[in-house]
Amino acid sequence: MSNPKVGFFDGIADKWDGWDDLDALAQRFAAGLAEMGVGPEEAILDVGCGTGNLTKALLERLGPKGRVVAVDISPRMIEVAKGKVRDQRVAWHVADARRLPLDPASFDRVVCYSVWPHFDDAAAAGAELSRVLRPSGSLHVWHLISRAKVNEIHASASPAVHKDILQPAEDVAWLLSGLGFKVINAVDCDTHYLVSATKAEQ
Repeated sequence: MSNPKVGFFDGIADKWDGWDDLDALAQRFAAGLAEMGVGPEEAILDVGCGTGNLTKALLERLGPKGRVVAVDISPRMIEVAKGKVRDQRVAWHVADARRLPLDPASFDRVVCYSVWPHFDDAAAAGAELSRVLRPSGSLHVWHLISRAKVNEIHASASPAVHKDILQPAEDVAWLLSGLGFKVINAVDCDTHYLVSATKAEQ
């Protein structure tokens, strides 16, 4: 059975960038990635990449040896992203976070920006993200608005996403802990939301 979220995100892909101040967003991305300690040679997975705004920010942070793999369930989102982010260091995939066409232990970092509540099975997605992370690799569940605002937006949107609720940071931290991650911080405030964790060493 097809996922109705694919059609929803395909339908809004061409409008997406008009709903944000992209220059201000880029500045917030740059500050956040610096705080996360993103290094110049990392291999990073951008899950739910949308129109590629975070992908672009990651590439600006990375050096010549760094690389990004950007994944989204929406083919149209990927098309829009590829049209504006032209860089040999990025690879694009249309894929579900629960079934990634990627090798085990192939990433230093996974960033889930504005996508976690859209996972129909967060535990399954988290387990798959753990699979593709290297030991001691980092995972970030990130929003640049409050949890309340995220949930308000989804509740008033299409039926395809109106039940996509962002859980309290402590609940996401608990889930990740159960998957073998070590939670580093969990911020759930009026300006942003961030749960950061590292995969256990093997």
